[in-house]
This record gives sequence, structure tokens and C-alpha cells, in this order.
Amino acid sequence: MTQTLTNAGDVTVHVIAGDHLDAGNIRDFKLAVEPALKPNARLIFDLSGLKFVDSSGLGAILSCLRQINSQGGNLKLCGVTRPVRTLFELVRMHKVFDIYNTVEEAINAYGLMA
Repeated sequence: MTQTLTNAGDVTVHVIAGDHLDAGNIRDFKLAVEPALKPNARLIFDLSGLKFVDSSGLGAILSCLRQINSQGGNLKLCGVTRPVRTLFELVRMHKVFDIYNTVEEAINAYGLMA
């Protein structure tokens, strides 16, 4: 799994490139995203490359949401593939996260131009 952090204005876009986020690569995910989890951060996770997320992966994403919210920031998701969306709906996480189709839509949801 490769991960890329890019900035679009004051929004950080974290692209998770790999087909799975699970117990086997959670540590790498957490290390890569840690720098973006700062106070008042505006963060987007682009999940368009993920085909599978297990409970560990979901827990890691949820942990990021909790951490960033506790610091006055916000986390949005975009590009959620059908299999991953199915898991989110099964455990009702689609009601917890703001989910958008594209990075541009997620950036616009922050009130910024893409």
C-alpha cells in the first residue's frame, strides 16, 4: 500500500493507494497519516483505490476521525468503492462520516474551490 499526502489550499488530501486496508498494513497507514492529524486540520481520505477494508482498517479510520474532531478539525471521505461502502453501511459508519464521490466535491464541502 502506498499513501500520498497533498495539499489543496488548507485541505490535506490523503490518497490511500492499494487494494486493502487491514490488520496487515494498519501500522503503515497510521504512520503516514499522523502528520496530518493536527489541530484544526481539514482532511480528506481518498479511498478510491481501496477494494477491501476490514474491522481494523475501519477502526483506524474512525480513530483518525475522533482524533481530528477532538482537535477542532474535520475529516471527510471520498471515492468510497462499492465493497467498502457496503461495509460502512453494514456497520452504520456511513452515518458517522461525511462521504463524497470525488475529491473536488469533498473540498467544495469545506467551502473552498477545488
